[in-house]
Amino acid sequence: MSDARVRLDKWLWAARFYKTRAMAADEAGRGRISVNGQVAKASREIKPADVVLLRQGPVQRTVVVRGLSPVRGPATVAQALYEETAESLAARQLAAEARRLAAEPAGTIEQGRPTKRDRRKLADWQRWSASADDA
Repeated sequence: MSDARVRLDKWLWAARFYKTRAMAADEAGRGRISVNGQVAKASREIKPADVVLLRQGPVQRTVVVRGLSPVRGPATVAQALYEETAESLAARQLAAEARRLAAEPAGTIEQGRPTKRDRRKLADWQRWSASADDA
């Protein structure tokens, strides 16, 4: 945790926001990460007190840089590198609650695949349905 500047992609990887540095660089390249309100490239150097806005899945996270590290360490060390804002924490909890309360996608299916018996009934019904011959 030195006072020297560190590349954004390295810091995101060291702070364990992304599994690989390449994933962090890719997200920055797509314009999904901003530092101090400006879209940032992966090579941007960050310093303590910078505000980083990033997206992890459907959730936006806003964190303040508290420390710098060019190497990836244990999770406890990584958590000391940043502080998440109260608004960001509240938004994450709200999103988690919404996901928990959302309907199960498979729950909308009342019946599964028709059984052999059901298919026979459908075939019989289609065979005896109204046709032009009946008129």
